[in-house]
Amino acid sequence: MIFLAGRDRYTQRTLLRDVHDRLTNQPGCEDVRYRPSRRRPRYVIADVDPTTFLSNSYDAATARLEIRFWYPTGVDHEYYRINWVEPERNLMLGFHQDADHPDLGPCHIQLNYDDKPVDRHEATFLDAHPLAVLDDRLQQFPAAVEAIRWENGTPSLLTWPV
Repeated sequence: MIFLAGRDRYTQRTLLRDVHDRLTNQPGCEDVRYRPSRRRPRYVIADVDPTTFLSNSYDAATARLEIRFWYPTGVDHEYYRINWVEPERNLMLGFHQDADHPDLGPCHIQLNYDDKPVDRHEATFLDAHPLAVLDDRLQQFPAAVEAIRWENGTPSLLTWPV
C-alpha cells in the first residue's frame, strides 16, 4: 500500500511537475511539455502513440493528453480535466472534476466533437491524491475510448459505468 502524504502542500506548479514526470515514464507518451511554459505551467500536454497507449488495433494515427489540475477557493478537493484529444477527428474525451455540470455530480466524463459537447455521463468521484487520480484515469482511458460509438459520422459515448 502506498501512503500519499502531503496532498495539502501541493501547488498547481509542483503538481504539474509531478504529472509531467509521470507522463514522461508512461508507455506511449512522447514529447511531454508544459503550457504555456515550465515557469508558468497551466497544463501538461503529451503527444501519444495510440497503438502503444490503448491497443494495437486503434485506428487513430495521433492523439494527445491534456492534463490540468487546479485548486479553487472554497472547495475541499482538487479540480481537474484529463483529456484525450484526437486532432485529426476533432474529438475530445475527458474526465472532468469541476463545478460545470452539477446535475452530473462533482465528476463527469465528456465527449466533444467538432468543438461541441455531444455526450456527458456521471463518473465516479475519486477522493484521492491527485497523482493516484491521474493513474486511475489513465488506466480508464482504453475502456472509455472503446466506448465511443460512431453513427452517421457522429460519435456518442455508451453509458459510462459510474
